[in-house]
This record gives sequence, C-alpha cells and structure tokens, in this order.
Amino acid sequence: MKKVVAIGLAAVCASLAFVGCSKKEGSSGADKSNKLVVWSFTDELDGMIKNYFSKDSRFAGKYDISYSLTPTDQFPNKLDPVLASGSGCPDVFALEDAFVRKYIESGLLLDITDIYNEVKDKVYPYPVEVGTYDGKVYGMSWQVTPGAVFYRRSLAKKYLGTDDPAEVQKHLANWDKFLETAELLKQKSNGDCYIVSSTGDMFKPYSAGRSKPWVVDGKLVVDPKMEEYMDMCKTLHDKGYEGRVGQWSEGWFAGMKGTFKDETGKDKEIFSYFLPTWGLHYVLKTNAPESSGDWAMCAGPVGYRWGGTWVGAWKGTKNPNAAKELIKYIATDDTFLESWAKDTGDVVSNKKVVDKIKDSYSDPYLGGQNHYAAFAKMADNVNGKLSQGTDQAIESIFGEESNAYVNGEKSKEQALEDFKTQVASTLSLSL
Repeated sequence: MKKVVAIGLAAVCASLAFVGCSKKEGSSGADKSNKLVVWSFTDELDGMIKNYFSKDSRFAGKYDISYSLTPTDQFPNKLDPVLASGSGCPDVFALEDAFVRKYIESGLLLDITDIYNEVKDKVYPYPVEVGTYDGKVYGMSWQVTPGAVFYRRSLAKKYLGTDDPAEVQKHLANWDKFLETAELLKQKSNGDCYIVSSTGDMFKPYSAGRSKPWVVDGKLVVDPKMEEYMDMCKTLHDKGYEGRVGQWSEGWFAGMKGTFKDETGKDKEIFSYFLPTWGLHYVLKTNAPESSGDWAMCAGPVGYRWGGTWVGAWKGTKNPNAAKELIKYIATDDTFLESWAKDTGDVVSNKKVVDKIKDSYSDPYLGGQNHYAAFAKMADNVNGKLSQGTDQAIESIFGEESNAYVNGEKSKEQALEDFKTQVASTLSLSL
C-alpha cells in the first residue's frame, strides 16, 4: 500500500501512456464550455464557490460548476484512476498536504505558473514552494499553516509564574529550554504535569528543521534532525515528561479538556500542544470548549508547518482558462480572501490581506491574544522546499520504527537499520 501511495499513480499513467490526457492537453480553443467539475475532500471549497465566487459580480453566472465531496481517506482512490485513464477527470480539485506532492510530481496537473507570476509579490512563498516541481507551479493554496505551541494559561501561572506569551516563550525558546521546562514542570508538580501528552507532537517541528529532504538523487537520506527527533522522544518518554498517548487518541484530546489520566488512572495535567493555525479552530475549540480563555500560544523552539489544502487542475481540462480563473480567485484574490479570513479566522496566503487585517484580532479562547498577528510572523519562516511525493510513505515507516525505539522494543541503531531496509524495499530507493 505504501508503494502505491508513493509511486502508484506515475506507474499506472506510464503504462497507459496517458492516451486520454494527451489528446485533451492544450485544447482551450476546442471547447468553450462554461462547465467546471470540482472535486474535493473538504466542504470549504464548496462554500468558497457557492458563497463567494458565484456571488461575486465579476463571476456570477459565468460558470456552471459541479461539485463533488469525497472523504479524505477515500479521495486519492477516487482521483487516481480517472487521472490515469484521462476519462471522467475533474477540472479542478483540492489536494491535502499529506498527498499533494504525489500529484504535483505526477505530470498530470495543469501548469499554473502564469497565475503565480501575476501574484508572486503578494503571496507567502512556502505554499508555492510545495506546489512547485521542476521550476513550474502546479498547485496553490489559499492558506498558510505555520505551527506554534499552545499552552494552558493556568498551568503556566502555577508552575512558571506567568502566562504572558513573551515570557513563556523564553521557557520554550529552543529544545534545551524545552527540556529544562519539562523537568521544571515535573519537579514543581511532583510528576503530575507533563509538558506534552504525546511524543508525536515533536514530529512536525523536527522534520521542519531538516536541511535535506528524505530522497536526494534517488537515495534515502536520514537527516541528523530526524535522529535528534528520536532522541528527544526517547528522553521525553524515559524521563516521564510526556503522557505516553498517541496523537488523535482519546487520551490526547483528554489533555485538552483537563481530564487526562495516566496508565494507572491517576489524574495528570498537560501543559502544552504543538498545533498549527487550524489546530486552534478545529482541534482545541472543537474538543475543549470548556477550557476557553485558559489558552495562549507562542512560537516555541522552532518554526514549522502542518497541513493545508492546495488547489490544482487536470492538465487535460477542456476549459483551462476557467480552471485558472477559479484557482486564482480561491488562492489569491484580495477581496475574497479578506472576507474569508474575517468569516473563518483562517490565516490566508495573501500577505497583502494578512498585513491589512492582522492587527485587528483578539481571540477570547486565547484570553484575548491576537493569534493572527503571531501566526503571520511565523509564516515568514516556513520552508516548503523539502516536500516530496514519497514523504507520506517514508514518514509512516519512520514513525513505526521510532516508536519501537522509544518504547524499548529496539535499539536506535536497529530501528534505523530496519527503517532503511523497509523503505528501500517498499519504494525501491538506494541506501
């Protein structure tokens, strides 16, 4: 399955020689239809089209748009066969961060570099870096998703003497400070306060710090940062600084609600979570409404990103100009993105819009803190150049082997060796 995720689409397309796609590529003059078929795994795109694009005086009545929603875990399985055959392809579709690079690198997407060239002075660089392959842009995003550390104000006051984000940041300014604070929390709480509930929270921050991607010239690369990640997780586990639950588990959410219990059933406190922009609205607020006002955020040890949605188009679309117009609107339009940001709280990818509105926010859930301005600053330091189509498959294997090491099932050396062997076998990469 992992092999299919990483290279299956390219292999299928090669075997079919893209008969359907090649016939339709560059056919903008052959079909002046105003119809657009849009596929997505998120209802956000549907709302953008119905409530903004179709009501905008510049585009109202201009296009007949058909929209289809498929759950995220089923979306690639729906999209892959039609792209490979060139039959029944949507014109425009959404691409989730976990699999966006698979399609960016597939050779099946419409080149939208011309859109980027028109707007490059006003958009954040990293979403375009993710959507770029061999010097051409194939996907753009309406949002940026830098990550931060969200912490409980009451616990910060109790154990650090302050809940002020600037002061708490000093306690989390780098990984050494992070570990010092973890020990401080443990000592002052008699072991009842963990700095995080899961070592899984460490993955995105550490992977963002790499200097090289996973694959270079067809060879697997284990960046030193990923070995540091393994060491950090082992330290947190062995020293009792983390709650020993998995991300997205019941225990992970329990820590947000203040109902976390350890393996013996004893009540424990969770000081913080590493989460991106959407984590505030769709994780914390959704799962822990009762703790509103008791949260704040700071940048934490390193800059990182997590998640996001890109928009691209099939290269054989009968209406490439219409597809580009829709993508340009969703990912870059000043008027739309200002409205979208104000209506949803989403941190948008248009810097011009962000600069205009960032100082007007105050979120009650964060005790009145302006999260928007803080995230806008963090977005400037995000790197999107490390993303590759094989990331999802490789990182899944790496996570399994890292957990085996952290839990004492394997030595670090054995876990790394097994990781390399499994990746080489699954993805046919050189070591």
